[in-house]
Amino acid sequence: MDVNQPLQLLGGLSPKLFMRRYWQKKPLLIRQALSGFASALDPVALFALAAQQQVESRLVVGQGNGSVAMKIRHGPFTRRALPALKLPGWTLLVQGVDLHVDEVHALLNRFRFVPDARLDDLMVSYASDGGGVGPHFDSYDVFLLQARGRRRWRIGRQKDLTLLLDAPLKILRNFEPEQEFELEPGDMLYLPPRYAHDGIAVGECMTYSIGFKAPARGDLAGELLQRLGQDAPDIGGANLYRDAGQGAVDRPGAIPVGLNDFARAALQRAIQDPAALDKALGEYLTEPKAQVWFDAADSDNLDGPLQLDRRTRMMYDRQYVFINGESYRASGRDAMLMRHLADARELDARDAARASAQARAMLHDWCKAGWIHAA
Repeated sequence: MDVNQPLQLLGGLSPKLFMRRYWQKKPLLIRQALSGFASALDPVALFALAAQQQVESRLVVGQGNGSVAMKIRHGPFTRRALPALKLPGWTLLVQGVDLHVDEVHALLNRFRFVPDARLDDLMVSYASDGGGVGPHFDSYDVFLLQARGRRRWRIGRQKDLTLLLDAPLKILRNFEPEQEFELEPGDMLYLPPRYAHDGIAVGECMTYSIGFKAPARGDLAGELLQRLGQDAPDIGGANLYRDAGQGAVDRPGAIPVGLNDFARAALQRAIQDPAALDKALGEYLTEPKAQVWFDAADSDNLDGPLQLDRRTRMMYDRQYVFINGESYRASGRDAMLMRHLADARELDARDAARASAQARAMLHDWCKAGWIHAA
């Protein structure tokens, strides 16, 4: 992608200019970001997805006209479990639709001017007239693309983040909107983190939400420490705590200072290895979500173009290539090929044929696992 090229998707801004002016700074309304856009899903297809066990879905039912949600249920849902289409004030939220529908995955890829490490998923919401989840704010960036019907959005920089205590969702108690927009199919609204918003369906509508995850510092630290701990015997060796100079104690409940020092040194040794930390981070960022699974391939034929499965997450750094939670060292031509595969999500037949025997063996394994396919 040429990040200097103006895009209709961004209202004529180049990705470079959008990221500098708006990303994590202020909202942007884009009329006809996708001119003539028609949703790849109709409500019937979305309801069918919500009925599947491996698809994450939620049903939010309010008390009418987009007011605060009164009930929330988690799927899967049979069609009979969903309210009647004519009943106002309900919303179906289906997460990770990009993992299941090729056209939706292709749409998500149009936002790859943001690093894949930040890209989360594409959620599709269906709402009957007046449906919505109430005024709230998210801790992540989001593009809200209107796919079907119309939705009225009210947004504002919210200082008072007090939530309603008796609501099943995190609803703002004192929402103070500053702007109001009505979006039609093809229109899109970008919102930075913690920007309050409330969307209410005007008649039946569907909205695509392209979300970007932002890991919390504590959560990220905990995940990395856990992964580093799994490799700690390899990092720190088998050195045992020794206390040959330990004297007799009359307070046996006290932890010895020497053991505190030993533990601190062990932890520092585990995190001071840059390669180990980078490896843990890459594996974490490419780990598939719990509900993601792959179909093992009957064939591992690599003769021809190759492309990543839509569910595959692949990234790289200076030393490693990461794919679906696993890491591989790569250098030279192989590293260039694997990085190209991660960036373009495909390899043409010529590039695939240039891979070394070791790299082709990896591609064979990935093909068998269903991570990559013949295009």
